[in-house]
Amino acid sequence: MGHALGEGMTIRQTASPASASLVRVPSREHFRVVLIGGGTAGITVAARLRRRGVTDMAIIEPSAKHYYQPLWTLVGAGVSRAEDSVRDEADFIPRGTRWIQERAEEVDPVAREVRTSSGLRVGYDFLVVAPGIQLDWDKVRGLREALQTPCVSSNYDFHLAPKTWEMIRGFRGGTALFTHPATPVKCAGAPQKIMYLAADHWRRTGLREQVKILFGSGGKVIFGVKPFAEVLQGVVNRYGIDTRFQHSLVEVRGDRKEAVFEVPRSEGGTEQVVIGYDLLHVTPPQSAPDFIQKGPLSHSQGPNKGWVKADKYTLQHPDYPEVFALGDASDLPTSRTGAAIRGQAPVLVENLLAVMAGRKPGARYDGYASCPLTTAYGKLLLAEFDYEGKPAPFFPFINTFQERRDMWLMKKHGLPRLYWGFMLRGLA
Repeated sequence: MGHALGEGMTIRQTASPASASLVRVPSREHFRVVLIGGGTAGITVAARLRRRGVTDMAIIEPSAKHYYQPLWTLVGAGVSRAEDSVRDEADFIPRGTRWIQERAEEVDPVAREVRTSSGLRVGYDFLVVAPGIQLDWDKVRGLREALQTPCVSSNYDFHLAPKTWEMIRGFRGGTALFTHPATPVKCAGAPQKIMYLAADHWRRTGLREQVKILFGSGGKVIFGVKPFAEVLQGVVNRYGIDTRFQHSLVEVRGDRKEAVFEVPRSEGGTEQVVIGYDLLHVTPPQSAPDFIQKGPLSHSQGPNKGWVKADKYTLQHPDYPEVFALGDASDLPTSRTGAAIRGQAPVLVENLLAVMAGRKPGARYDGYASCPLTTAYGKLLLAEFDYEGKPAPFFPFINTFQERRDMWLMKKHGLPRLYWGFMLRGLA
């Protein structure tokens, strides 16, 4: 007999009572469906599965809080409150679903189990991998220290987004530098959204002529989908922003207010370029969680190294048919946005239910994603596109190649309500 000893452990007697020794042995649980991650992707899929009658489920998610991160751009721009972007995770765990409030640390797809931070082994018949993306602050030397200074911030952190607004509001002129890493990031438009809003704020307050705005991006273009890139180039020109592409931030010298970028040289190799700043907004490099990068579910080499393998149409893992993946940690060749997950989740659910019933997956995801790009206070460009980079407008009869006030109102008021009230409930 085992006796419970803390979370996820049992005591077993390994000898006769006279010479008994106690050995800690990881305990094990088993579920029909296990979901790694209780963020946007994990909760949305779990809610949809629950509505389709799946009850034997577990979600592995360590955080007690759930964040609606798209709002942080507006927090950094001073028009929304950070506290409006957070709710209790417990409020969104579907009824009857076991919440294992721990970190997933290892996946063994042969044994069909997930090991958690306490040593608990969670067995599964089917697995949904949606752990999200991690922020690699330490891949930029000096960044953590620089974030403690008054003039460096990032909207990619709940606690720092309000600081961004204080910096923008209190700025009186000089060089304002905004960065975008060469890695994939959550919402590829977010690094430039806050730049446009800051530029508009300084224009409105009469400071625009006293500010030099630079955009240091590891990418090669302002936006990956050409029709929308042309509109954004017009926004860049309107604000007089100096764009520096193929500039990857590698170091921040907070004491000297210097940002160091690695840039390619025409004759080959790279060199470092130093840019001084008076205000710096950083988007950190990002990657799949470490246990995913090191595990058997991800690519071990090539351009998708470290990201979870998933068929781009069915979302099924090519090596382990009982495993599905979606969201930011997957290798799906589309933007990492909530709108993309909204397109992926119903496809994954249909295909998972088909495989559970012994059928082939038939639903297909076309790569739909959207990026609501705030270009000014009260204006938004809604970029919607598919795998082929073609515009894929969801809203009929409106020109989505224009900066629109109605789309701004949708982002500020409509999308948060859709997210909390419908998407996370499996209704949208």
